[in-house]
Amino acid sequence: MKTELLYSWGLFPPFGQTPHPVFWRKDLNDTMAKLVRDHGSTLAFGNGLSYGDSCLALSDQVLHLRHLKRFIFADWERGVLRAEAGVSLEEVLALSIPNGWFLPVTPGTRHVTLGGALANDVHGKNHHVGGTFGCHVKRFCLLRSDGSELICSVDENAALFRATIGGLGLTGIILWVEFSLLAIASRDMNVLNLRFGGLDEFFALSSELDHIHEYTVSWIDCLAKGRNLGRGIFMAGNHAKEGPLLPDTGARPGIPFTFPFSAVNNLTLPWMNRLYYQMASPGRKYISQSYAPFFYPLDSIAEWNRCYGKKGFQQYQCVIPEKEAEHGIRKLLAMISGSATGSFLAVLKRCGNIPSPGLMSFPLPGITLALDFPRRDLNDDLFKKMDALLRETGGRLYPAKDTVMSASDFKHFYPQWEELEALRDSGLCSRFWKRVIS
Repeated sequence: MKTELLYSWGLFPPFGQTPHPVFWRKDLNDTMAKLVRDHGSTLAFGNGLSYGDSCLALSDQVLHLRHLKRFIFADWERGVLRAEAGVSLEEVLALSIPNGWFLPVTPGTRHVTLGGALANDVHGKNHHVGGTFGCHVKRFCLLRSDGSELICSVDENAALFRATIGGLGLTGIILWVEFSLLAIASRDMNVLNLRFGGLDEFFALSSELDHIHEYTVSWIDCLAKGRNLGRGIFMAGNHAKEGPLLPDTGARPGIPFTFPFSAVNNLTLPWMNRLYYQMASPGRKYISQSYAPFFYPLDSIAEWNRCYGKKGFQQYQCVIPEKEAEHGIRKLLAMISGSATGSFLAVLKRCGNIPSPGLMSFPLPGITLALDFPRRDLNDDLFKKMDALLRETGGRLYPAKDTVMSASDFKHFYPQWEELEALRDSGLCSRFWKRVIS
């Protein structure tokens, strides 16, 4: 029977991965040893939600760990959970919300696995008050290709603990994760959606509203120019004080096949951006809504990445330090709006100053900008110009989303890479790591 290949979420670069599924933790060591012996190296693969090549094994042979999705321990008094690495954030929420607990940090999709959340040290709309996912990890178990199983925490195997949080799955296979949850009284959110006319207004709103909300993020129209440059919608939310404690589930429509061409193009983008911008009503009014549409709007359409066609798409996510943020973001947006390409998903977010325990965590105090671009050759020139600006401003790119970072830029952005390389498991290597270390 033909094996269906796995790909990264962006469908680019198009290196299909042969999956080797593992159903029980006790079988993992033998499967890993065989792959390393036959192919030189392998890599863990969860739900395939990393956008670029950080989830693609150099050998194109991956350990498919989505089936390792058992809960091991729960303390509902203290809000502590331990679960296998293949458990998704959605599965955590289905169990924790009825018990009055929520994820301490969540990215923009609930389908990420715990292993992926740890390996990429994901962040979310509450970075300014909650830091990254790694800030809430108490300990985890790591399987090395020599067969050893190591418990890692601040006090046990501390160097591997630091290197594995944000370590892109290169220090060993994460077997299980133990982490703290956030107490909630309701699944609902009190949400404010506020339209703003340009970057000046964004920074003013961020200064006014970030510190009084648990979660903030902004969508921007990256095609807007002139006095409208950087216009968008500021979204802020807090957990409601009362309401149901029920997980938000239900069937969702999906894209049944990969489009032959990108549905996000120069013809559709302008009206998509204008329509979305107009959807937010003027004025300030809080609404109550369930957590799912607030945290995970893109999850409402399954396999939405197929809309970008067979060539896929590239996400460009960077962060610029606070001092240079306004100047840097303005220049980046001017570059994008003046190019022959653009993005519908364009997100601005202020990152706070809570340090991650991870060695190579992405966020730093400042502003992060994330954009999705249909894959085209002209992206290459645009990204090079944007990379140059990042070097000037002291910013950096997010490895979990990357497809373009040069080796010299990576070593400049992440000088800690040598510490990770020293602790990397020799049986594990990704196409990303080969690209940026060569």
